[in-house]
Amino acid sequence: MGLPRRRSEVAANFRRTGRPAEMIPWREANWCAVDLELTGLDARRDEIIAIGAAPIEQGRVVLGQSFYTLVRSSRPSAHGAVLVHKLRVADLISAPPPEEAIELLIGALTGRVPVFHTAAVERAFLGRAFSRHRARLPAAADTELLGRRWLGERDGAAPPRIALTSLSRSLGQQAETPHHALGDALSTAAAFIALATHLDAREPQTVGSLVNAADRFVRPGSFGII
Repeated sequence: MGLPRRRSEVAANFRRTGRPAEMIPWREANWCAVDLELTGLDARRDEIIAIGAAPIEQGRVVLGQSFYTLVRSSRPSAHGAVLVHKLRVADLISAPPPEEAIELLIGALTGRVPVFHTAAVERAFLGRAFSRHRARLPAAADTELLGRRWLGERDGAAPPRIALTSLSRSLGQQAETPHHALGDALSTAAAFIALATHLDAREPQTVGSLVNAADRFVRPGSFGII
């Protein structure tokens, strides 16, 4: 009985706290970059098998509050996914069950604005997972869209897609371990801070302006593992 009650309290605190208002300057808001590893890209049947999260406060990554967890699953990953993240069912046997792992993420996102790279992927999986805890996934900043916005302003043209590793290179950053949930979360956090800083130098950025970057672009109808 204790675990369901605790989950209810975590989700209730998440709902009570909400997220920073859209007009708040971006450096005054708390953010959290999140990355997932998955068994595949079909949210109707595939599963989350790893979560990484990197909090951002005052425009800096809070490394001491970052977390990484595997997620228990009995579903084998698609062949292409295994080649990317190298996680097998045997690696997940002692991992927390999905309910506990998502509870950790809900706690990490309480009072924070999520940051994803190619947010459509995370939204598809986390939207369902959060709803099982009677919580709603907040609108998020998307570093792919912010990167396209920045490159469009810098170069006069925006690429139709940009992978996280390519974006890191464009920003002059050294990406963390790719295709590892915490490594990609840290790379996403670093890219977000750099992009927000670049964009803020041209025009003051707020929570709303960074979250609503999608208004400037039409996202392609499909996505792949990047």
